[in-house]
Amino acid sequence: MKTVRGVSFATLKAQVQTRSFEWDVVNLGDVEYAQAVLEGLLEKVDKQAAQTEQLPAHVVREYGITSYSLGTNLVYRKDKFPNGGPQSWADFWNVEQFPCKRCLYDRSFTCLALALLADGVSADQLYPMDIDRAFRKMSEIKPHIKVWWREGSQSQQLIRDGEVDMIAMWSARAVDLIDDKVPLELVWNGAEIYYANLLVPKGDPNAKAAWQFCNFVAQAKPQANFAMLLPYGPANPDARALMSEARLRQTPAWPENEKVSFKHDAAWMAPRLAQIRERWTQWLTT
Repeated sequence: MKTVRGVSFATLKAQVQTRSFEWDVVNLGDVEYAQAVLEGLLEKVDKQAAQTEQLPAHVVREYGITSYSLGTNLVYRKDKFPNGGPQSWADFWNVEQFPCKRCLYDRSFTCLALALLADGVSADQLYPMDIDRAFRKMSEIKPHIKVWWREGSQSQQLIRDGEVDMIAMWSARAVDLIDDKVPLELVWNGAEIYYANLLVPKGDPNAKAAWQFCNFVAQAKPQANFAMLLPYGPANPDARALMSEARLRQTPAWPENEKVSFKHDAAWMAPRLAQIRERWTQWLTT
């Protein structure tokens, strides 16, 4: 097995188009999974190779196998806000009540959803998404964003070193810092929860072995072991019984965390994503 550079949708598409495969298995979130299906970039699940009869039915999709859930959360430094910090995206946008250095994730559909929550849209009313309204709300906060992060390690460095005081970042990365005694508060209210899906690029010559590997990753024990190392939410419910409750509470799979979070409508977003990304890039650079 060889580990290579981080994945992106553009890399997946380029590999399929050129039939030059740098990797055989990729993990993509729900929205990009739906876009990849739409563009014909994925192999269908080989149910025999993946031995899908061994797996919970809900993790087996037509073109992928769901592995775990992730959260994008509001996180702030407690030493900056000793009397209590922001508890919602509306608070994140409230630069008068919570003056500080802010940071957001450079991912269009994530930020647009957060903007609508900040503007008073309820989680169950995010879709169909009012894109124009979301961009207007983003324009309010744009002058107050010090950094737009792109890599998980970058988000950790920014909040750990105090370059920013408030950030939208992956929950597992924040928990990792909290375990290292960085004074952070992780807020689940309004968190983005999405599922990572194990996928095989269309035309990959090692597809059979790739699906065999996916079967291993989706088993309860490997998922529990992984989540104990890095607190993602295991998609296999049997894995949760193998984890400590304290660890499970730190993941998106904990019921109370799920209850106050939101999920994207990937089917709605997928056919619009390319256009949204283009608009996002233009907006970000002007």
